[in-house]
Amino acid sequence: MLTHMLKAKLHMAKVTQAELWYDGSCAIDADLVKLAGMREFEQIDIYNVSNGERFHTYIILAEAGSGTFSMNGAAARKVSVGDRVIIATYGYFNDEELAAHKPKLVYLNEDNTVNRTSDSIPTQNQDTKPLK
Repeated sequence: MLTHMLKAKLHMAKVTQAELWYDGSCAIDADLVKLAGMREFEQIDIYNVSNGERFHTYIILAEAGSGTFSMNGAAARKVSVGDRVIIATYGYFNDEELAAHKPKLVYLNEDNTVNRTSDSIPTQNQDTKPLK
């Protein structure tokens, strides 16, 4: 049996472009794609923290070091430039792979530079700030 697990995420990326008439998908800075262990044409889930939209598309590469996060085609209607988004990939793992699996988590600053990386998420507690 395979289990569907988080493989990688780019946390709190800032949308830099929204191009309705560009070939579909999401263009992401090639350096950030590599750092997160993602791949060109890989399916991604995008969670728009700014407006609550959640949708699927796939990765295309943007210029390395550019900080680009461009939502293209239909995805452009789900965001506004400046929105903060979480981009996640998932994979299927067998029990042996699960024993060693750690997701690649990349946390971004507001300018899409890397704040930090991790392979775990702290346990949530009741001191977490409420939604405003």
